[in-house]
Amino acid sequence: MTTAQIASIMIVTSGAAHAVVNAILKSGKDKMSSRALMDGFSALILLPFAFVVPLPHAAWGWLVVSGFVHFGYLFCLIRAFENADMTVAYPIARGVAPALAAAGAVFVFGEPITLTTIAGAALVSLGVMTVGLGRHVERRALGWALACGVLIALYTVVDAQGVRAAPTAPSYIVWIYLIDGLVIGAIFALWRGPRFLVAAGREWKAGLIAGAFSIATYGLALWAFRMADTPRLAALRETSILFAVGIAVIFLKERLTAGRIAGIGLIAAGAATLLSAG
Repeated sequence: MTTAQIASIMIVTSGAAHAVVNAILKSGKDKMSSRALMDGFSALILLPFAFVVPLPHAAWGWLVVSGFVHFGYLFCLIRAFENADMTVAYPIARGVAPALAAAGAVFVFGEPITLTTIAGAALVSLGVMTVGLGRHVERRALGWALACGVLIALYTVVDAQGVRAAPTAPSYIVWIYLIDGLVIGAIFALWRGPRFLVAAGREWKAGLIAGAFSIATYGLALWAFRMADTPRLAALRETSILFAVGIAVIFLKERLTAGRIAGIGLIAAGAATLLSAG
């Protein structure tokens, strides 16, 4: 098995775990508190490893930039989920990200891209947007979801460069979760004030599960970005929408329309194209 194939498996697994994390976030009553819980638990789980992995000396700048971008992304994601169903907000946010991430990786950092990758990414993006735009979307929800998508693309490109600059992939992974969990999680918790304590007593188990899954989802993605090109992997990761739709329909009781079925078909075709490119 080639390095590119291993990276592909890691990124698809990452996407599946990402769908679980977002389903837990969407199902929570207090979404900002839920996010603070899961990010805090992720940081606590990985904290012991900070004393084992090498310090990410060459990647501190990337980590700082990533922290600011992740804060904006998480805030927009929370607002999007507060204003729309998961099968609307999630696909819009994820649908605009692959093309933007590919453009940033290619034009800013000179990463390679092939026509096959472009075709696969276009199919995935079109399919994801089809899933999300199958019905009326309120302007506010659309705005938050689109902003979220732009920030997803930005942190994808930033973190791909950061994980390559770090001495090892685990070094960058541990420290990005410590920054996001201990800083962003604390900001969200303080923002909610006493309401966070109420939510924590009610939802700490879900937060712990989501925190563990969160490590798997982005940890695997970061490791994959260190091994292969960003444009193809960024698009392939958005196959997470296939898992997200299944979760939303089965567990959150959201509707599966003909348009969303067509979108799923486009995503599957795009994923097959991207896998053939690796």
